[in-house]
Amino acid sequence: MDLRQIQYFIEVAEREHVTEAALALHVAQSAVSRQIFNLEADLGVNLFIRDGRNVRLTPIGKRFLAHMQQAVKVIENARREVEEYIDPGKGTIRIGFPSSLAAYTLPSAISAFREQYPLVKFMLKQSSYRHLIDGVVKGEIDMALLGPVPQKETRVTGDILFTERIVALLPVGHPLADKACLKLSDLREDSFVLFPKGFILRDVIVTACEQVGFQPNVSFEGEDIDAIKGLISAGLGVTLIPEITLIDSLPRSTVKIPVSEPEVSRSVGVIIPGERQLLPTEKLFYEFLKEFFGRLNRFQ
Repeated sequence: MDLRQIQYFIEVAEREHVTEAALALHVAQSAVSRQIFNLEADLGVNLFIRDGRNVRLTPIGKRFLAHMQQAVKVIENARREVEEYIDPGKGTIRIGFPSSLAAYTLPSAISAFREQYPLVKFMLKQSSYRHLIDGVVKGEIDMALLGPVPQKETRVTGDILFTERIVALLPVGHPLADKACLKLSDLREDSFVLFPKGFILRDVIVTACEQVGFQPNVSFEGEDIDAIKGLISAGLGVTLIPEITLIDSLPRSTVKIPVSEPEVSRSVGVIIPGERQLLPTEKLFYEFLKEFFGRLNRFQ
């Protein structure tokens, strides 16, 4: 069993099609079929059930796939560690982030970092809160920026970089649009535009509303910040939104108003794996993030 056989096996298993796997690998279909045949012969078991041009894993094939995917990650991390040990300034960082940190927070940090380390590459993945945590745990990404920083997740280590205010975003024609500040309870009769259930920002907002005695009436849902802003611009409801997502400009026909009683905020930070050490380039960026946002906090 060699690395090429493992790579071919994983590609076929994930695509469930030999021809598609061969195209992705840029090799002949016969070469893929031959390597899979040799692998099964070496192991003495059938890894696939053939169904015309399609294939699917046998029960032992599924278990073997999980082990091989993990083995390839170990090999890839070992290769990256050697390369980054030689020159940490030329490594690659795989980082995840939610949509609320996509427009300003992460780009600002990466831009400042690349002024010092211009040859470092980034692989970026936007995803939801839970998927970001799982991605770090499983080794699919090296670290993630997210908010709030998880406090009870033992599989990752989290550092708070800053705390940000969450403000109300209202259509410009809303009866309260001229207020300098709102009590959260002032919005109890309004229709809300929020993230779908399961998104952490929705939980933060719903919890804040419950603290002052009401459940928000959710009329529309959007899976990213820009979608929610667009719905507010169209006059379809109100929302609470991290202030940093409005730092460059307000959406058309909207107003931003601070919220009190209670003030709503969230911590924003970086999470890294709890069970493996960072590679040299990852550690460079991780330490840079803490120092970069520490300077911003002191300045503010």
